[in-house]
Amino acid sequence: YKEFRDVTINGAVSQMYSEMAGRHRAHPNTIQIINTATLKASECKRDHILEMHDGKLKFPIIRKMPLVAKKMRSTFQARRPMTFVR
Repeated sequence: YKEFRDVTINGAVSQMYSEMAGRHRAHPNTIQIINTATLKASECKRDHILEMHDGKLKFPIIRKMPLVAKKMRSTFQARRPMTFVR
């Protein structure tokens, strides 16, 4: 029994293939999926899924890019973008 958190069932299946390949060196053609289901929050069992159910969960903003004025924007630029704020 495995639980994966994703927006779609296809995304969860992709996560499962990646985990099985990484942890167990299983090839996709040797994995047999018997059942897939969308679970409610109360039906989840695994700790790494339950810790995401907190309503006060926040993620830090690593880099906040300043918004450039509409008249200054262009599709192609001749210089590299500045990815940090001074």
